[in-house]
Amino acid sequence: MELSIVVCTYNREKYLEQSLNSLVNQSLDKKYYEIILVNNNSTDSTEAICNQFKNQNPELNFTYFLELNQGLSFARNKGIELSNGKIIVFLDDDAFASEKYLEEILIFFNENKNAAAFGGRIYPKFESQKPAWMSSFLMSLASVIDLGDEVKTFKYGQYPIGANMGIRKDIFEKYGVFDTKLGRVGKGMQGGEEKDIFYRIISNNESIYYLPNAWVYHIVPDVRLQNNFIRKQALGVGYSEKMRSKNIGQKEVLKSIIKELMKWIASIFLFLYFSLIFQFPKGQMIIKFRYWVSIGFLYEKL
Repeated sequence: MELSIVVCTYNREKYLEQSLNSLVNQSLDKKYYEIILVNNNSTDSTEAICNQFKNQNPELNFTYFLELNQGLSFARNKGIELSNGKIIVFLDDDAFASEKYLEEILIFFNENKNAAAFGGRIYPKFESQKPAWMSSFLMSLASVIDLGDEVKTFKYGQYPIGANMGIRKDIFEKYGVFDTKLGRVGKGMQGGEEKDIFYRIISNNESIYYLPNAWVYHIVPDVRLQNNFIRKQALGVGYSEKMRSKNIGQKEVLKSIIKELMKWIASIFLFLYFSLIFQFPKGQMIIKFRYWVSIGFLYEKL
């Protein structure tokens, strides 16, 4: 088996079937990949959707598993444990893969044996419309990544986004799996588990590549663009960064504080810039987001 596609899901019945179907409608022969669906204690119709999907696609290598330990990191680690592929691909349950998605990934890794991991391009699919306050500097809130049309390694401080990423299985065997103290739990907004694993990979001089042609659409629901949701997300970002850096040591905590101060300087300049060109909502949201992240970093418990 070449590829294992792990889809971890929690109460996402609205988009799950479409996400799974995007993995059926692939240019790559189905003998080269398997799909592993990890249900992280969903209370909606997730199980019924998966059973129907399996019955409708008997030719697929499809595994369904109910992970009782709540948390995205637990679910992803179970997917890794169940996988048989050399490359483990993680796709969000509200992301839709392009037709040549898996083919592009397999070709790349066959031609680049030194590659440890990848992150693919992510296009946003807004439920309604892009809000007035959304700038390119906050597109990460919508799990969007677009670094151009060329394959390249991620620069220091840049990491793939979990909606569309993949890691060689032997890399997990070398450097460990996702830290279960980090990452989202149920409706919680913690994170940091992706940055943590990629930090470990890069720290060991391994290469992580950006693959523009391995692209997906990612749903951006209206609720995700509401002020209260963004506040919770930002608090989770700050808190998770503190927890991640504390796990490494005081030197890493200090580095995180310095980076946050630098981001404040950049945020103030961006606020002034957007104010001068009469796009005040964009500058205002950048300041709000930065403030909430900083507050989250100071929290002892989220």
